[in-house]
Amino acid sequence: MALIFPRLARNFIRNGYFPTDAVTLGRIIPALALADPDRPVRLLDPCCGEGAALRDLKDALAMYASTPDTLRAFGVEYDRERAWHAKDVLDTVAHTDVHDMFITARSMGLLFLNPPYGDVVSDKAQTGERQPDRLEKLFYMKTVPWLAFDGVLVLIVPHYVMDREFATMIARNFAHVAVFLAPDQTFKQLVLFGVKRRAGGVDSALAARLARITEGELPPELPEHWTADPYRIPSTAGEHAFMSTRIDAPQLEHELERLQSATLWPQFATMFASKAVVPRRPLRDLSDWHLALALAAGQITGVVTGTDGTRLLIRGDTIKQKEQEVQIEETDKGDIRTTILMRDRFVPTIAGIDFTPGPNLGRIVTIR
Repeated sequence: MALIFPRLARNFIRNGYFPTDAVTLGRIIPALALADPDRPVRLLDPCCGEGAALRDLKDALAMYASTPDTLRAFGVEYDRERAWHAKDVLDTVAHTDVHDMFITARSMGLLFLNPPYGDVVSDKAQTGERQPDRLEKLFYMKTVPWLAFDGVLVLIVPHYVMDREFATMIARNFAHVAVFLAPDQTFKQLVLFGVKRRAGGVDSALAARLARITEGELPPELPEHWTADPYRIPSTAGEHAFMSTRIDAPQLEHELERLQSATLWPQFATMFASKAVVPRRPLRDLSDWHLALALAAGQITGVVTGTDGTRLLIRGDTIKQKEQEVQIEETDKGDIRTTILMRDRFVPTIAGIDFTPGPNLGRIVTIR
């Protein structure tokens, strides 16, 4: 599978797109394994490009899974052309800015992060919020909360950005960190593996070791044959959300077509179908209570014809009237006590228009 469209190759550096090369990816794959091949695992690439890297990684891990549905690959990509290509090779892809994504915290077992490289635009608005100076740090801060505890991070960034600040971020959140130089040093990349741990302070020794990379103490090259124990990706079962706060019309149409069986559209005709219902006469004459209930429900309406040929267009309703009752009592002491009771009385009312040809045509009648 090609890692980049030929027609996009001339522009990928200018757009900050540095796809993972085949040699580096081939050496990363043996360093990863599944903690439990029988349980579901979610893989995330928040800067997935065309999706080729995560797809190859999923295919390699799927060889050890019990069923093909055990692994699900999720991607986010800002570029439209690359995103729509990734939709064809990954399970779920959002064409959007990663900062517009909502993903359930700690819902991903693997975070494969090869972010855009470059400086962050300065805060011209002077909002007072401190921003990291590099895109690599910004994407790291945004995406790491989505990784589950004991989840595996694969981070691919230029080795010259691993300063004290970035090293401290990693040392605060990850253990069992191993870092190597990528075999292809065209973009001066390093590959970092780590296991997310619960909060417990900064590992100062790890932070110092990583920070020395920018001082010239470069790590060894990623080995061609992985001999250490692999990083085991944990299961990520349970409900999760993966959605963009903004969605364009093509993506909405694509999702509705993809998930059509899970929506109510196939049952639209059934849910909203209507047919004429022939009313049946009641078994006995309606009492006042039955009449009021039928009127209040709007069941008495339409055109009716009397035995004498009178035709009326009627509309039933129920109105509430107040009835007053005065009770006068004399107490033991000879005082007079007056009690006024107000009761609600529901009165069935039928308004009709006489449609009978003749002198009464158009007459308004009221039946109570």
